[in-house]
Amino acid sequence: METVNTVSIHDLLERHFGYKSFRPQQQAIIEHVIGGNDTVVLMPTGGGKSLCYQIPALAQDGLTVVISPLIALMKDQVQSLQANGIAAAFINSTLDPIEERAIDERLERGEIKLLYLSPERLFSGHALAWLARLNVRLFAIDEAHCISSWGHSFRPEYKRLNAIKERFPDVPVVALTATADRAVRGDIAQHLGMRNERMFVSSFDRPNLSLAVLPGVDRWKAIERIMARHAGKCGIIYCGSRDATEKLAAKLQKIGVRADYYHAGRSAEDRSEVQDEFISGKLHVICATIAFGMGIDKSDVRFVIHYNLPGNLESYYQEIGRAGRDGQPSETILFYSYADVQGQMYHIEKVEDPQYKRILIAKLERMKEYAEAQVCRRTILLSYFSESTGQPCGNCDVCKDPPKYFSGTLLAQKALSAVVRCKEQVGMSVLIDVLKGTRSAEVVEHRFDTVKTFGAGGDVSAFGWMMFLQQMIQYGLLEIDYKAHYHLKVTEAGQAVLRGEREVRLVTPDTIKERQERTKKQAVAPAMEPSSGAAADLLQRLKDLRKAIAKEIAKPAYIVFSDATLLDMAEKKPRTIYEFRLVNGVGDHKASQFGKAFLEVIIAFIERG
Repeated sequence: METVNTVSIHDLLERHFGYKSFRPQQQAIIEHVIGGNDTVVLMPTGGGKSLCYQIPALAQDGLTVVISPLIALMKDQVQSLQANGIAAAFINSTLDPIEERAIDERLERGEIKLLYLSPERLFSGHALAWLARLNVRLFAIDEAHCISSWGHSFRPEYKRLNAIKERFPDVPVVALTATADRAVRGDIAQHLGMRNERMFVSSFDRPNLSLAVLPGVDRWKAIERIMARHAGKCGIIYCGSRDATEKLAAKLQKIGVRADYYHAGRSAEDRSEVQDEFISGKLHVICATIAFGMGIDKSDVRFVIHYNLPGNLESYYQEIGRAGRDGQPSETILFYSYADVQGQMYHIEKVEDPQYKRILIAKLERMKEYAEAQVCRRTILLSYFSESTGQPCGNCDVCKDPPKYFSGTLLAQKALSAVVRCKEQVGMSVLIDVLKGTRSAEVVEHRFDTVKTFGAGGDVSAFGWMMFLQQMIQYGLLEIDYKAHYHLKVTEAGQAVLRGEREVRLVTPDTIKERQERTKKQAVAPAMEPSSGAAADLLQRLKDLRKAIAKEIAKPAYIVFSDATLLDMAEKKPRTIYEFRLVNGVGDHKASQFGKAFLEVIIAFIERG
């Protein structure tokens, strides 16, 4: 095992990427990977997953091969790396034979540090044998949740990636994903054939994202208000059908919004053009199906709207994660109607595999519960990924307009105790039978009517117990084991409630009904940057310069510098190249390439007073 030089990796981070310190867990992951170990990384969108293999690629000799699912994602990653002075390339169908041969020659000379391939390309022709001739030191599997059939985006080619370990047994593999529940996590390492792997699970909390659910009536009026408060800002609106994307984009264009639509029915050339225009800032709003977004690393998306209900919380979380990647406050809104639930069920009914169909139905139910929730929405999202903050977020519509709660600790203890006494072998309906004291066929068959808590909740209606149990799941006190007949399991947080170490607040079914009849208040994102005065004036000048440079070099504006970097630049007002390097997000390569131009603007602004 190699010795990790922590000074070296910090130097690489600052020199190439312009950051002064690692984000939580990044350093530990990088050291583990450089040590030659197989690794699974779960980190939210915008959390810095890419650095977990990019820094190891730079810290050691040889080639790092990145398996990436989309051409757009490869292009974006390689473009960003090259802008930071890093030798990276991709091989896919967009290259002509001459371009591909030139990359082959550079690889053979050892001039490329990171090579991006799709899983399909990896298994085409003699690609594996070709890679065996190169000095491959690391494989990185991006969007690793695609490996699992339990995941929300099953992709058959990913199931074959165990061939990497079979062909390269001594080369470490790092698998990375932004979305995986407990069942998917267990599949990733197993399907890849990893050995003595370590799993790193970062916090999935994105406190800069506000969360809100609005009724699915008068969506257009709500969207007009959202567009007004985000005028000139970039956003994504996800729709459930191709037709909806086209109609909505046309309506936005009529009110002066620079919008277009994106779906799989458009030609590859049209999709590429729309995506490039959105990334460059020529388009402000994209109305899209779920076909859009996985390849987007645009840092300044200020809002994500779901025009229709997604099919599961994994997809929803990944899609809202495309907002606010620069850490600035951003807004996410979900429109919810029962018609959307019916639409999702219509597609699920077409699934032939009965086991997979049951999984999809269960996940849709969790999505529905989120939309109807009476507890902090961020708590629900985090508990779905087995994380708990222990307190409301204050940045979702439920926290901003809270329902009336009562002390539900005793009710929760009754339910949790019943689950434990039934040896965690019950689903929700059977658990309700046990609590109500109902001798149903399954209760009698498994002798659940003999447990001490049988009938302990007889004074609560079956509907009431269903509402309370849903809230306990949302709080992260119980979780559903999709691989074990959807049985309920008591979490660590639930154990704390049983021990009397944690209080539980619940909402009554009557309060839920009353709240659902009221119009939910719209969440308004807080101010994201200076709106007036000298600071706003300088920031705008820096943005204008960035736009001009981006146009000159034919790259997206964020490739030059992100909004967060420009905000830091406007605040620090550097006068020398040394001070310019102290701006967060400015590395050596970009400082030498763009420093003079930006310093001229800043100094001229200061001198004018």
